[in-house]
Amino acid sequence: MITLDGTGDNLLRIRGLSVTYSPANGDVVRALEEIGLGIRSGEFLGLLGESGCGKSTLATTLLRLLPAHAKTESGEILFHGRDLMKLSEPELRAIRGREISLVPQDPALSLNPVLTVGKQVAEVLRAHLPLRARERRDRVNELLCEVGFDQPSAIYDAYPHQLSGGQRQRIVIAQAVACRPALVIADEPTSKLDPASRSEIVSLLSRMRESHGIAIMLISHDPTLLATLADRVALMYAGRVVEVGRCAEILKRPLHPYTHALVQVARSAMVARQGLKTHFPKIDGEPPDPTSLPLGCRFEPRCSERMEICANRRPQEVAPEPARSVSCFKYGE
Repeated sequence: MITLDGTGDNLLRIRGLSVTYSPANGDVVRALEEIGLGIRSGEFLGLLGESGCGKSTLATTLLRLLPAHAKTESGEILFHGRDLMKLSEPELRAIRGREISLVPQDPALSLNPVLTVGKQVAEVLRAHLPLRARERRDRVNELLCEVGFDQPSAIYDAYPHQLSGGQRQRIVIAQAVACRPALVIADEPTSKLDPASRSEIVSLLSRMRESHGIAIMLISHDPTLLATLADRVALMYAGRVVEVGRCAEILKRPLHPYTHALVQVARSAMVARQGLKTHFPKIDGEPPDPTSLPLGCRFEPRCSERMEICANRRPQEVAPEPARSVSCFKYGE
């Protein structure tokens, strides 16, 4: 396995990670298979792919928050050299929120409707830092200013339903960065927002990274969202990582046929949002059934460049050029 995680130290390294779901009344779902990926300290990594490709499963696996019917079949998750898969629940609780935190997809579901948002941010501090009540309140007000609120005291005493979607997302970002973690995992944090709010939230995450050296893993289905922000991008398809490289290079010259198709669709959507006429390309077919995956390349049934070998053998990860990896027979076997 090639792990192209750039230069510098590895904050987090994922090796051979495979996860399955076994619902009570259904076939086994192969959600992740042999995932290998690294994240540097202070890096902004984009994780891209269509819905159902395993991005959110990877996020919850990193925090050991998988549901009961999920099972980690193999692999290790090394964080500062410690394998998170081997830690006890008390040890994990000390890491969650303190060293690794999550910005969920829908803050309306993650925030408690009967508590003020200020108290909910303060709870993160209370769980991990030895602060007095007054110090916690002052720290929360600082955080609220940091994420863009002009009147933090008023926001502190507000309930989630009194805030807009963009404001609620700022609150969960304040929770995520409250203890200055080393890594923030943002799971589709802009999917419920309008275009203006989407841009603001992604820029806010970038500022948090620059101000505090926090590494960011941003999960998205839209490559253009990451164009000016991410250092590197990893593409996922049907539970596997199919391409990894520097963001600018991936967007300019994608190697994997799936990456190329996804980038083309995103570019056309961006042109359409600007009110201009454009041809809308599409990715033919549907992602494979995760309970019955193809023998060979999982993208082969939808690929316009498929070869005979693609249907019978699974491509291995190769490095056709520096700082790039791709799993495709176009670049080697």
